Amino acid sequence: MGIIFLFLLAFFFPMFYSASWYLLFVLLTFTVIDVILLFSSKNAVTGIRNTPEKLSNGDENDVTIYLQNKYSFPVWVKVIDEIPFQFQKRDFEVKRKVNANEKDSFKYFLRPTERGEYLFGKLNVYAASPLRLISRRFVYEDQKMVPTYPSYVQLRKHDLMAFSNHLFQYGLKKIRRIGHTMEFEQIKEYVQGDDLRTINWKATAKKNQLMVKQYQDEKSQNVYMVIDKGRVMKMPFNGLSLLDYAINATLVLSNVILKKGDKAGMFAFSKKVENRIVAEKRLSQMQQIMENLYNIKTDFFESDFSRLYVDVKKHINQRSLIILYTNFETLDGLHRQLPYLKGIAKSHLLVVVFFNNTELNDLIQKKATNIQEVYDKVIAEKFAFEKRLIVNELKKYGIYSVLTQPENLTLDTINKYLEIKARGIL
Repeated sequence: MGIIFLFLLAFFFPMFYSASWYLLFVLLTFTVIDVILLFSSKNAVTGIRNTPEKLSNGDENDVTIYLQNKYSFPVWVKVIDEIPFQFQKRDFEVKRKVNANEKDSFKYFLRPTERGEYLFGKLNVYAASPLRLISRRFVYEDQKMVPTYPSYVQLRKHDLMAFSNHLFQYGLKKIRRIGHTMEFEQIKEYVQGDDLRTINWKATAKKNQLMVKQYQDEKSQNVYMVIDKGRVMKMPFNGLSLLDYAINATLVLSNVILKKGDKAGMFAFSKKVENRIVAEKRLSQMQQIMENLYNIKTDFFESDFSRLYVDVKKHINQRSLIILYTNFETLDGLHRQLPYLKGIAKSHLLVVVFFNNTELNDLIQKKATNIQEVYDKVIAEKFAFEKRLIVNELKKYGIYSVLTQPENLTLDTINKYLEIKARGIL
């Protein structure tokens, strides 16, 4: 630009004409030198993109870029990574200086909000010599697909918490066990210290010595997590839909259930029941549940609770704990489905998990300054009150409930499961 300006100036002041040509010659000379420096060797700058094998939905996932400068001089690099379109990041650009014959690396973070396949494009590295007149483009890592699974980051976090002695710090609580949930194991001879209430008098009479019944805790109880993937679960919070919050919570809770010795199973429903996994406690159960949750797809149709009731009655014969992830915004919405929920609760222990509308809570807390805001606040309080009425209505029919905010869903459902297990309700 300076040379162009001098040529324009030379039109009025001829003394600058020769100087302009001289500077142009110097610029071209240095440009040729810069070209020779940058293009004298092949693959002089290398770049590698290191991504996780799978991304964790709803969590920050780190992607690492490794750079290596094989030139004998420092280079200024500009890295443009073609990030999957789902993130809508069209301005990703990182500039760094890499010294001669040295390596460098940096990280950036991605937070997916949808399950599925994420396709990374090319990793473009533009290198410039100290002259910085031109840049040479290097292209690496073309077309790499990374799947996004339900939040395995939360799974690892709560897996570590299960071995912690300070669970209360994370919102988990210990509950005193009430009564006995024992199943018969064997009859053995009485030894001092055995509970006299367990004496088997028939066996005592036959053996002519005291015999007692030995019991063991019931561990292999069936726990099914049922995910409503209908229209009511489409509502988004912090970029994630209620459906994905429920999927993430199901993955973590399944791990806790299996660690506690129970059988974990799941299925999803809307117009029909799909994605079924029978409750088991095999070593491969967690992997099957994760793959099943990853493949849950929906068009958010209206959910058919009558079909859910028929399916539960047909396929779940043993009394089980059923944790239903759904959402009710009004008491009328609950009453339409209540007959089916009551039918399920007759044969199983049913826990209905639904969500507080956090945006309504923000509206309630906000101070009203005009008539319209007063009206909005009253309507918001009415809906919030109906949520509490839904809890009471479910309790009336012996149906347990968890009313939670989406971000607290995982901890609240774990707490409810541990509470039910500790009290021996199932």
